[in-house]
Amino acid sequence: MKNIKGAIAGVGFTEYSLDSGRSVLSLAVEACQGAMDDAGLAPQDVDGILEFNVGDSVPTESVAAGLSLPEVNYAFDWYGGGFAPCALIETACMAVESGRCKAVLIYRAMNGRSGFRLGGGAGGEAFRAKWAGQYRVPYGWLSFGQNMAMWCRRHMEEFGTTQEDLGAIAVTQRENAIMNERAILRKPMTIDDYMSSRVIVDPFHLFDMSLESDGGCALLITSPDRARDCNKKPINVRASAFLSQATVADPLWADSFLWPDLTENYTRIIAPKLYKEAAIGPEDVDIAEIYDCFTYTVLMGLEGLGFCPKGEGGPFASSGAIGLGGSIPTNTHGGMLSEAYVHGMNVIAEAVMQLRGEGGVRQVSDAEVAVVTSGATTIGSGCILTV
Repeated sequence: MKNIKGAIAGVGFTEYSLDSGRSVLSLAVEACQGAMDDAGLAPQDVDGILEFNVGDSVPTESVAAGLSLPEVNYAFDWYGGGFAPCALIETACMAVESGRCKAVLIYRAMNGRSGFRLGGGAGGEAFRAKWAGQYRVPYGWLSFGQNMAMWCRRHMEEFGTTQEDLGAIAVTQRENAIMNERAILRKPMTIDDYMSSRVIVDPFHLFDMSLESDGGCALLITSPDRARDCNKKPINVRASAFLSQATVADPLWADSFLWPDLTENYTRIIAPKLYKEAAIGPEDVDIAEIYDCFTYTVLMGLEGLGFCPKGEGGPFASSGAIGLGGSIPTNTHGGMLSEAYVHGMNVIAEAVMQLRGEGGVRQVSDAEVAVVTSGATTIGSGCILTV
């Protein structure tokens, strides 16, 4: 494989819940402190801090103060959504590679159930009614779920993807979540349970959609050399990529009217870049942690990342290939469908833990290479991580 861009040396979590009873600041500080403790680094060892939000978090300067970081050489607050986590890993790696920072924290913290609910009230109408959204809102097209449902329906019409195929993704991830002590949803679920759950927006049922949850998650990035002196096995960032189709898509909504093919997303475009940079192919990947705000984003990711041919993601998921014993174990923690919705940060954290061998009863044997994605539609990012 090619040279290492940087290394993930620490992971931190808070409890994931439906009502934290705490400030977002306290969640962010706890998650970041956890990542520092995991790496064995003190405040004076960390001089960079990054985060992303949609107006529902706390700024980096507040968290840096809460952590008593004595010197911050680079800080970045990104107003953006689930496309950001892997892109921020790339940014952190550049800060370390350039010598600007010794170590960089990345965090996402939110009271996404008890506080600001993404895509819901608390100013959501103004959030949605910008740019091309102004032409849809008057006709009732208000939510992210409605947007993604249109994408999914196109795949079903073109390739015969079934409701049961989507259900296979939800059920498989729930099976993984049952073995995950951090997961919010650990109640067993059958395909019959999935099929009988209420329809939210056709074709999505309740369990096709990610959780709303409270919590925080953080990563600590440093140089490969420095990471080798930290507490835990360093996880190397071998490749990273980011795609923003602002020229053909609405910059807020990732407008589906202008995206040329609703049966695929950004993963089809970034996958070749990731594999080329890491000098591997999809056959070399041991686990996939795919951004799963909806079951359909997992299906597009399986196809876009080359684990199955285009149009065959549904039968591939239904075959058992994405289970812990399958050809490409996927979202081994339960994903945002069943563990928690921390806007994709917990998706990366699970990849790190699997590659460290810290997955417990859900550990994938001999996992050495992971691909991770962030984002759902036309804007997204990804990384390849290795031991």
